[in-house]
Amino acid sequence: MEASSDDEFQEFVAMRSTALLRLAVLLTGGDRHAAEDLLQIALMKAYGRWARIEQPEAYVRQILYRQQVNRWRLRRHHAETMVPVLPESGGQPTGGADLELRIALWAALGRLSKRQRAVVVLRYFEDLPEAEVAALLGIPVGTVRSTAHRSLAKLRALVPELEPDGPAEQLRPLSYTAKEIQG
Repeated sequence: MEASSDDEFQEFVAMRSTALLRLAVLLTGGDRHAAEDLLQIALMKAYGRWARIEQPEAYVRQILYRQQVNRWRLRRHHAETMVPVLPESGGQPTGGADLELRIALWAALGRLSKRQRAVVVLRYFEDLPEAEVAALLGIPVGTVRSTAHRSLAKLRALVPELEPDGPAEQLRPLSYTAKEIQG
């Protein structure tokens, strides 16, 4: 790899690794170590093709999604690990009620199945269209819709504050809270 390409890659990693790590943490269900491994693999794969990549962040995110789906397929009966602390947000500290809601949402995301969590993260956190989520996960669009519907219902049951007419009425299901987690 040329020196200029190498410098561009290092600059990309320095600027985007925190956001990509947050995404990896969400995809792994809060397992920071697995998220770091996932990001490391994605960056290694991207480095090998760096000179030919037109949209680096989209390319690395695609690797993250696909690599995590492959991990899920290999480890169907793997126990999930929960972390007691949210990853660094990089943003402004928030108030008590909002922080409690974010922690509750984080714990609830960890209680979803792997497929449900993947659909919720890709559909609402990453704001991808249903067709793209289906393509990334290798499932039909109808399955994405039904999984998203059931996942949101489960999240609302686990975190009543997410109900449209619940205590946190001003919150839209996941769109607001996911952006808060994103930082």
